[in-house]
This record gives sequence, structure tokens and C-alpha cells, in this order.
Amino acid sequence: MARRAVFSTTAHVPTAKGYGTDPKLLDAYKPGELWPLTFTPEQRRSATVLCDLIIPADDTSPNASAVGVVDFLDEWISAPYKPQQHDRKTVLDGLQWLDRESAQRFAKTFAALNEVQQKTICDDICHAAQAKPQFAEAAKFFARYRDLTAGGFYTTPQGREDLQYVGNTPLTSFEGPPLEVLKKVGLA
Repeated sequence: MARRAVFSTTAHVPTAKGYGTDPKLLDAYKPGELWPLTFTPEQRRSATVLCDLIIPADDTSPNASAVGVVDFLDEWISAPYKPQQHDRKTVLDGLQWLDRESAQRFAKTFAALNEVQQKTICDDICHAAQAKPQFAEAAKFFARYRDLTAGGFYTTPQGREDLQYVGNTPLTSFEGPPLEVLKKVGLA
């Protein structure tokens, strides 16, 4: 029995509703050019302080905010995609929690606290497994915020340099791994 191909005589009409087209990935965009940004000035101040507590400046690299991590975070949580919208709620609720906790403990916003006070609050939420039950949700926020901060920082040229990352660099030749590396993994 021969098979016959079945063809439709009508044009395909997409039925899914989306949120628009993806950006042109080879173009350079300024923050807020693709969609409206989310952070208020106060949220931006708290986001900056928290980024810089997570990745402070040191002898080899600048702090997170100096390389645009706060702009990255604002752009990330403002994006119309579902994962970013989930992060938007997590981040905004977390920043609000930081301000409430700061007001309760020190009668100031998180950004207005001194570094010792800021670290006191962060110490209660920086390890989810060790956080007290009343800090469980805030610890989940901190874990996600730390991941986003690190992801934003270590994908910048300064972050890659801080990691001493040498990939994506063309070599004129490759002689293979050094002998000491081969010995270490039992191949020499």
C-alpha cells in the first residue's frame, strides 16, 4: 500500500500569543531601551549596596556596581520573560524585606545603614540552610540575588579578569596541557 502525503491548502496561522519579538542580539542596547526598567531610586540604592557587599572591590577588581551589575539586575528583572518575572518578584520582595528589617532593627533604610549594620542583616540570610525559620524567605531571596550578582559580575571583562579566565583567547599554537597537569590527572 502506497502512502500519500497530506498537504494543507491553507496557510499556517500561528495561534500562540507572545510578548513581541526578541531583541536583535548583535545590536548594542542602552538600559531601558528594550522595555521599561523596574527599580525605583530607593530600590536602586539598596540593590547597589547589596551588590557591593556581595562582591566588594579588592586589589584585583572593582566592586559589582562599578561594572554595571545593578543595571544588569534592573534589566534582568524588567524583562517580559517568565523566569525573569519570577526573579522580579523575588528581588523586589527581598529588597522590601531588607528595608523593613533595617527599619525594625536600626530605624533606617538598608541603603542608609553603615556597613556593619548591613552585614549584620545579611549574616542572618546569607546561608539558607543555616537561616532561622523567620528568615527562610529572605534567605531564598539572598541566594538568588547573590547568584544574579555573581553572574552579572563574572561575565564582564573585569570579572573574567578577576577569575583569571583565559578562554575565548585565540592561540597561535597549542602544545597540549603542561606535563605537571598531565601528571596530576594520572595521564603522564
